[in-house]
Amino acid sequence: MQTLTVSLAERSYPIHIGPGLLERGDLIAPHFKQKKALVVTNTTVAPLYLERLAATLAAIGIEVASVVLPDGEQYKTWETLNTIFDALLAGRSERGTTLVALGGGVIGDMGGFAAACYQRGMPFIQVPTTLLSQVDSSVGGKTAINHPLGKNMIGAFYQPKLVLADIATLDTLPDRELSAGLAEVIKYGLIRDLPFLVWLEANIERLLRRDREALIEAVHRSCANKAEVVAADEREAGERALLNLGHTFGHAIEAGMGYGVWLHGEAVAAGTMMAVELSRRLGWLTDADVSRVDSLLQRAGLPVQGPRLAAGTYLELMQHDKKVQDGVLRLVLLAGIGRGVVSDAATTDQIEAAIMARCAETGR
Repeated sequence: MQTLTVSLAERSYPIHIGPGLLERGDLIAPHFKQKKALVVTNTTVAPLYLERLAATLAAIGIEVASVVLPDGEQYKTWETLNTIFDALLAGRSERGTTLVALGGGVIGDMGGFAAACYQRGMPFIQVPTTLLSQVDSSVGGKTAINHPLGKNMIGAFYQPKLVLADIATLDTLPDRELSAGLAEVIKYGLIRDLPFLVWLEANIERLLRRDREALIEAVHRSCANKAEVVAADEREAGERALLNLGHTFGHAIEAGMGYGVWLHGEAVAAGTMMAVELSRRLGWLTDADVSRVDSLLQRAGLPVQGPRLAAGTYLELMQHDKKVQDGVLRLVLLAGIGRGVVSDAATTDQIEAAIMARCAETGR
């Protein structure tokens, strides 16, 4: 097991990474204010891991209730969120009850947002079971639901008490979901950690084979990068925005195609190539740099072209991005491989051209 700390003064919390952590009640027990928990999970994860986690919690004296939500990005809505509140209220949950989010990014986001809202804030624990959630969404306190016009537009910054990343849960992850998670892993190398990118280029096939040692290294290195950024900029006033490489384009793909059609990591991968293409058009990257990123994403099993939505559709959806300031769209681009920047330097024509250069009829 490896442990990192997200340093946020009195709200600091540990990230534990390793196999077999669902059974480690000793890691969980110190973070309970009250001996009562609601586990929020979904129909895919519940049959695999709910009973095991509930048994671990019961063994340390926690009274456990659960709510099982439908699985999919399309259910990241107010209606589904209310299902969590219904369970909390029906169970007479108090402010000291702990909400445990067991699942991927959708469950973590909705569970965290419910915890932020219920009685104006209850403790919650992240138990991420997908690669994407282990390396990104479970860390840093971003919680949200979607709106038809934009992804993650309604939410709150609300930090967990603990992140418990059991690498063994990745054994049951579908190949497509594993690849989707790698988009967020590769992101860290592109924006700020060039040595990690070089390591990924040498080890991507090991990750796809689910080599446990390689997975632990990738999750640890990704979380270390994110923990540093979050500690320096918790509420995304500056450096944290760099973690959104490919996301502005990617969120437009998700909204434009309908939530759940593209996995988040797939949309981020295609969006990353749009950002890379735009960076090339601005003179910041070479053709060789573009080919390097394209090759790594393809080796990871990810799409490097987006769906052929009208450019106007992309731009309209991108205007709902949270990085828009005073009506000006700011994008995360690359000033070089390993050097992310937030910039409004690109013209509308350049953005449209970069999008169209990275679109395909099939979108794959």
